[in-house]
Amino acid sequence: MSDHKYNPFTEPVDPAMSPEEIDAAQNAQTADEMNRLQNEVEELKAKNADLADQYLRAKADVENMRRRTEEEVSKARKFGIESFAESLLPVADSLDAALAIENATSEQLREGSDATRRQLLSALERNKVIIIDPAAGSRFDPHHHQAISMVPADQEANTVVSVLQKGYLIADRVLRPALVTVAAPR
Repeated sequence: MSDHKYNPFTEPVDPAMSPEEIDAAQNAQTADEMNRLQNEVEELKAKNADLADQYLRAKADVENMRRRTEEEVSKARKFGIESFAESLLPVADSLDAALAIENATSEQLREGSDATRRQLLSALERNKVIIIDPAAGSRFDPHHHQAISMVPADQEANTVVSVLQKGYLIADRVLRPALVTVAAPR
């Protein structure tokens, strides 16, 4: 007998085969097909389990990342000013030292005030706080200046005449605009 297996689904029934042989061939073919399908189902189950595991791990990673990010944002909000406050401590110390001197002369007070002001300006600069102090005659900028009044002046209209109070920027955001008087149109 040859190694060829009879396939009842694709080959016509060989008239020389007995009904028992046909049944046996069909049963063998069905068993082979069932084994193949069971193997395929097992492979798909394994792939499904692997994908489910990968999904759960990715979901857990995303959740952990979200939680860590929330914690970092919370800490940044809570302690974001720490560096700024730390840079102001020497200024507070200088003021305390000045107040501790009981009979300070006006020259000592002036010298101490100047040193304390330099410390304060240095602390502001280190923390990206920039002073807005427009020069007389510079163009009025409504984004950085607040006009308190318009005064007659011997300069071009809508230019700064004087600064009443300096303004401040932090990075590019205005903390406080500079209060200025502006030249009125002639």
